[in-house]
Amino acid sequence: MADPTLIERADILLEALPYIRRFAGKTIVIKYGGHAMTDAALKQAFAEDVVLLKAVGINPVVVHGGGPQIDRMLSDLQIPSEFRRGLRVTDAATMRVVEMVLAGQINGEIVTMINQVGGRAVGISGKDGNLIVARRVAPPGAEGDIGQVGEIVGIDPELVASLEQRDFVPVIAPVGASAEGESLNINADTAAGRLAEALRAEKLLLLTDVTGIKDADGNLIATLTASEAERLIASGVVTAGMIPKVECALQALHGGVQKVHVIDGRVRHAVLLELFTDQGVGTELGRDAIAPGKRGGRASTRARSAG
Repeated sequence: MADPTLIERADILLEALPYIRRFAGKTIVIKYGGHAMTDAALKQAFAEDVVLLKAVGINPVVVHGGGPQIDRMLSDLQIPSEFRRGLRVTDAATMRVVEMVLAGQINGEIVTMINQVGGRAVGISGKDGNLIVARRVAPPGAEGDIGQVGEIVGIDPELVASLEQRDFVPVIAPVGASAEGESLNINADTAAGRLAEALRAEKLLLLTDVTGIKDADGNLIATLTASEAERLIASGVVTAGMIPKVECALQALHGGVQKVHVIDGRVRHAVLLELFTDQGVGTELGRDAIAPGKRGGRASTRARSAG
């Protein structure tokens, strides 16, 4: 009699098979941030997930954040941090730290981590190959200048596409440059979304420190259409830090990305669980023209087809 544990493992592989077939050859952009970047076990699991995706013929592209690490470095250097309406005031000294931490320290750590578990990762920033062209954002409201904070005006995905074609995993720090060559700090969610649009990605995954998008009663919503998500924002059900993530998801959907997933990065192997299992570990958002049949159910009872 075969060991039931071995049979269970075979069932898991069979559950993943239709998803692997569906996404083979497709690009999946992953915004990597939050607790998944600071916990050792989660970091290891994320690297393994990325390598497995590449091994089965999927093209992962990683865009990372680094706010807490930037905060720590600024504190160590005794450079004060200031935020206005959620945007970090970025003077020249702060920008040097932002670029050093994002494009140097964190980017290199992620690349090394992926390579150590068998991947072929390459680290770049948005300044490489004119990947992200940006301009200074207008100061919020009537407040003063917030410095070198950028909004994206153009994406040139040629470098990233070339790395994908050569079986590398691009790991991207969200630092862009203006037309005049000024370094600009870019929101990582926004950078991931715009890059997903430019690459015509099948999916955009946003790793967060929450279980996903919740309804008015606090229950996880398995699947949303764009219009449903907009209504949740308008009604005040989606609030605070989840609003920019949902707005990022909506922009990506309008820009041509097939599906966006807001997932719980605190769960080990969250990327694989979301992509390759019927239940998933977050909220999936799709365009209104696409029936949300991938998961016919809600919260823990959902089931989905490979699509």
